[in-house]
Amino acid sequence: MTSNVISLVSVGAHPTSGRPRRAEQDARAVELGLQMAGDKLQVLHAGDIHEPTLRSYLGMGLPQLHVLEQPAGADALPALSEYLRDAGAQVVLTGSQAETGEGSGMLPFLLAEQLGWPLIVGLAQVESIDAGVAHVLQALPRGQRRRLKVRLPFLATVDNAAPKPRQSAYGPAQRGELAAHEVEIEQDELFTGALLQPAKPRPKRLKVIKAKSGADRMKAATAKASGGGGQVLKGLSPEAGAEAILKLLIEEGVVR
Repeated sequence: MTSNVISLVSVGAHPTSGRPRRAEQDARAVELGLQMAGDKLQVLHAGDIHEPTLRSYLGMGLPQLHVLEQPAGADALPALSEYLRDAGAQVVLTGSQAETGEGSGMLPFLLAEQLGWPLIVGLAQVESIDAGVAHVLQALPRGQRRRLKVRLPFLATVDNAAPKPRQSAYGPAQRGELAAHEVEIEQDELFTGALLQPAKPRPKRLKVIKAKSGADRMKAATAKASGGGGQVLKGLSPEAGAEAILKLLIEEGVVR
């Protein structure tokens, strides 16, 4: 389809154990890139070339993976944008959000802004590329798709609706080459001064009664109350009423 395709990859983390792994959406970006460019696909990572997890991407059948050598805490944005300009990339594929580090999901937006390229969010499939124009499918909620037309070059974040990545094989992973590139290192001052900690689970939402009219909502509310699941508070002091409400919020997970 086209030979100037670059997929950006990062080091992921298993959602339960936290052990390093290939990032799920980045692997989908590699899979989509392989379907578009075959063995001409370039895969790029900014970070430590000695990270063992990078070989799991090589195990997908890649002969080479390019690494912009950077220490932890360095800003990957300047190095990536400079490399992509010099490489003459026409299509750049990324995951939507890193599984480690900041995980803000801002890199694709900042990268597209620096390069001056259009950005497609939630790419599911590239249907065709002809005369410098790509026809793609964008994933929407509830399984819907939107057909878009975008002029090259462009950057796209890959959605979970994109093709599932192939398994990583041990042999190709060991035979593949990690190609190091020296780049100018710029410290990410915002990230360096930040304190990383595990994210707290979101509070459980209270059930919202959906009805078209006020009468329907009233009927649903009274039917729920008559089912014995609620509690009517009568003759209580304000302190006792507040304590009962707080207890309910704690039980529902709204307040911790």
